[in-house]
Amino acid sequence: MINFFRSFFQSKIGLGLTIGFLVLIAIAFAAGDVGNSGSFGGLSGTNSVAVVGDEDVTTAELRQSADNAFRQVQQDEPTLSMAEFVEDGGLMQVLDTLLDRVAVSEFGKMLGVRAGENLINSEIRMISAFRGPDGSFSTEAYRAALQQQGLTDQIVRDDLSDGLIAQQVLVPAVFGAKFPDSIVARYATQLREKREGSIALVPAELFAPKDDPTDKQLQAYYNANRTDFMRPERRQVRYALFGADQLADSVEPTAAEIKKRYDDNADLYRASEDRTFTQLIVPTRQAAESFRERVADGASLTQIAEEAGLETQQIGPIKREDYAQQANAAVAEAVFSADRGEIAPIARSPLGYHVVRIDDVKTIPARTLAQARDEIADALRADKQRRALTELASDIDARVTSGESFADIAEALDLDIQTTRPLLADGRVYGGQQGETAPEVVQPLIQTVFQMREGQPQIAEVETGETFALYEASEISPAAVPPLKEIRDAVTARWTMAEGAKAAKAASDRILKRVKDGKSLAEAIRAEETRLPPPQPLSLTREQMMQMQRPNPPISLMFAMSAGTAKRLEAPRNAGFFLVQLDEITAGKVAKDDPLMGEARRGYGQLLSREYGDQLRNAIRTEVGIERNADAIETVRRQLTGQSAN
Repeated sequence: MINFFRSFFQSKIGLGLTIGFLVLIAIAFAAGDVGNSGSFGGLSGTNSVAVVGDEDVTTAELRQSADNAFRQVQQDEPTLSMAEFVEDGGLMQVLDTLLDRVAVSEFGKMLGVRAGENLINSEIRMISAFRGPDGSFSTEAYRAALQQQGLTDQIVRDDLSDGLIAQQVLVPAVFGAKFPDSIVARYATQLREKREGSIALVPAELFAPKDDPTDKQLQAYYNANRTDFMRPERRQVRYALFGADQLADSVEPTAAEIKKRYDDNADLYRASEDRTFTQLIVPTRQAAESFRERVADGASLTQIAEEAGLETQQIGPIKREDYAQQANAAVAEAVFSADRGEIAPIARSPLGYHVVRIDDVKTIPARTLAQARDEIADALRADKQRRALTELASDIDARVTSGESFADIAEALDLDIQTTRPLLADGRVYGGQQGETAPEVVQPLIQTVFQMREGQPQIAEVETGETFALYEASEISPAAVPPLKEIRDAVTARWTMAEGAKAAKAASDRILKRVKDGKSLAEAIRAEETRLPPPQPLSLTREQMMQMQRPNPPISLMFAMSAGTAKRLEAPRNAGFFLVQLDEITAGKVAKDDPLMGEARRGYGQLLSREYGDQLRNAIRTEVGIERNADAIETVRRQLTGQSAN
């Protein structure tokens, strides 16, 4: 479930960034102020879940981080509940990640590592959510985003500072990690290892009883397996769309407005140059010069980076002044002085030494007011329409806040009301045809709808600057197990397969005993009274298995067995049992010049880098010191799962 947590750090407020080699969580603002507040003074009776060195990690931080992580995971698993997320270990993984982030930052501060104001400013400017219509950083967009999410400038800066300090601490430890070729070769040969055997299925349906269960048997099975028949929560969405048609004022820009926009943004219309390039940042000049020389001799910058366990960045198209804000003036000067296809002179920023290959250079000529008029008019028209729609949306939001009903607001604005059929949390229509989903315009609203109370309308922007929706959960049917009489046929079918699975298990036991006594899997299967499908031979290398998008469980089991053994594996949904027999293992061979060696060298180098990072984090935890407050953590768990505090 939680591949999401394999990312090393999670921002305390959901803010993230990608800097150099260290990938943090992508920007995902979380509602509510989650700044530090309170302190332990002893662990009991506080609002802190842990003390990391001298810094408190509050219940608010953990609660918000868990909520943010849950919403990230829910994008892949829409029907996942917070209770399931917590039960599967999500909360504790969030806590561990959060404590790691704070510990590494505290350790960096102990060593005197700092993130200066200019560096933090450059990172803020790189976040796409803070850019205006022209693609450049916008102070207004920045302030609006913070206000919308209840954040402060200081919270954002503290969070970015933690990430930048962590990068400076970790990168030197994991940079350029690689295994000796002798070890790489040993692992690479395993990829060419070949396994031969056979796989058979003992189907439950061949052993299923022919007669229906008695009422007593069916009731007992229903009682023991009630959760298997749970009907998911369903909700209907009542909605009304509004957009430009509801605007009374003209949004057509005047000639004076067009000229003013042109004069105010003169820099946009003068001659300029955009560049696209590939960037690699390394901690030492020696490494940077070595990489530059190898690329100049014809090597690939991306391949060199992979061999060292690093990653390149694709930058651009970007103007010189914008790149100077991201790096610094010296790096921008080097990058914008090189020609297309060249490696720029090595220059240093606070992040390290930049090795940059110029991929493309585009010269943009200056434009007169007449040449830019149509573009400016379109932009002004869109801006005025957006403002007018935003004002209309604000007016409707005020009506909602004052307690007006959905129907009254829709009637006052003469909006067309529509209602969906009952929907599931993943957007499918409950009881509909296979693949039938909610209307496209409703899809972005579903996640919120499943967090709303019935009859409490909200508004949302469904098409940026064009269309808004007033919507509500008009009817909620909670998840529940239906009475047996309503699903008798379904329960009977499941009982039949379950009984068949019991007999199939007994048959598979008999077959495995015959194999253990010396018979082949095929002979052991033929000895059964019930005629079963014959085993299917299988000859496969580990490399071929790994190339499968989703290797089935019996094949994975075969590659975890010893030669000359046979094992059983239960098939899902009481379908029966797989029987896997492994006859022979042939060791693989890999020559020194085999392309597989290069792939293995890069792949295992990245694994080694991660291992170094893990070991350093463990050592930092011990050095900094972490004290957890079990009672506060339990309180957060109960709050998230909706349990009583008692």
